[in-house]
Amino acid sequence: MPTDFLSFVAHGLTGSPWPMVLIFFLAVTQLTIFSVTLYLHRSQSHRGVEFHPVVAHFFRFWTWLTTAMVTKEWVAIHRKHHAKCETEEDPHSPQIYGIGKVFFHGVVLYQQARRDRAMVEQYGSNTPDDWVERNVYARAPWMGPVLMALIDVCLFGMVGLALWAAQMLWIPVMAAGVVNGLGHWWGYRNFETDDTSTNLTPWGLVIGGEELHNNHHAYPSSARFSMRKYEFDIGWAALRVLSALKLAKVTRVAPELTERENVAMPDIETVRALLAHRFVVMREYFSGVLMPVLREEANRAGDKMALAGIRLKRAIASDGRWLEPEARERLSHWVRERPSMAMLVDYQRRLSETLERSGRNGTAMVEALQAWCEDAERSGVAALEDFSRRIKSYQLVQTHAVA
Repeated sequence: MPTDFLSFVAHGLTGSPWPMVLIFFLAVTQLTIFSVTLYLHRSQSHRGVEFHPVVAHFFRFWTWLTTAMVTKEWVAIHRKHHAKCETEEDPHSPQIYGIGKVFFHGVVLYQQARRDRAMVEQYGSNTPDDWVERNVYARAPWMGPVLMALIDVCLFGMVGLALWAAQMLWIPVMAAGVVNGLGHWWGYRNFETDDTSTNLTPWGLVIGGEELHNNHHAYPSSARFSMRKYEFDIGWAALRVLSALKLAKVTRVAPELTERENVAMPDIETVRALLAHRFVVMREYFSGVLMPVLREEANRAGDKMALAGIRLKRAIASDGRWLEPEARERLSHWVRERPSMAMLVDYQRRLSETLERSGRNGTAMVEALQAWCEDAERSGVAALEDFSRRIKSYQLVQTHAVA
């Protein structure tokens, strides 16, 4: 008996060697990532996909078992992040709290946010509210990890405790730290969104496709995070499999842009397309119109795209909104001293204002866009004229949910 007990403590019921323990760890943590990105994020927060009730409840159970997170609380915090992004009210912005705080203490920020019950009620609407949610998942979230610890110990003995500890750290590190922290601090940007979101890599393999964070902020309700041909979203691949098995229904995917021929003036179709792809259009303006002049001016000055510590490319692309006041003034001075650059930056500002929805109906937006295009095509700047002719021909093409 003592020998059997010691064997159980050392190796658990399975007696699995280290390679099998590692495979188990990778499988369960990947399943946790899928539960967060597919269920909590794409389905519950943004309604981009609907799951079969059995699949939905499994994801809900698994997040309770492995993270102790409550669906309504997670959804509320994430929705508020989008609504108040990079402001004092953002629950986890590196611009407000600093990258160190968000990366290393993101779970603390999450706990602080979830205690704001008024916020949870405001932003956590239309999430599960059945008997199991009220009496088990929400009332005793701590029971999930405790049960997971017992399972790990029974399967692998004392090694299971180390395995369990790593499981419990997985979401705080990979989601709260990497996505919420690095995903607003470092990486590349496909879209000039009104925040600092970035894509960490073009291959969303490790954290369920959440690596493509800038793409998500450009099109929050899209169930597919990959936007470029070279990008891969493993979460989208999983959704396609579940859709083929009739276990999921994708409801929202970002529409695509196409061009019409012989469009003399922008119309309501143009406005709809530009509103849906505002960040694409602003990125095209920067890369196709501003960037050649910016590069020429920077090379002439010999500063190689930098100005007294300012990265000109990123600063001008974002209109300097993330710079400190002193740096913003230096940037404005640099632009004002270069008439051609100042003119194009002004066109950039006017176009951004034209695509703002607030306080205007469709007719007013069409008229404003027509005026912008007319001015642009009389500017004498070939790149600006070509850009204007191209964007006024844009229209939307609704993509199929699952190709």
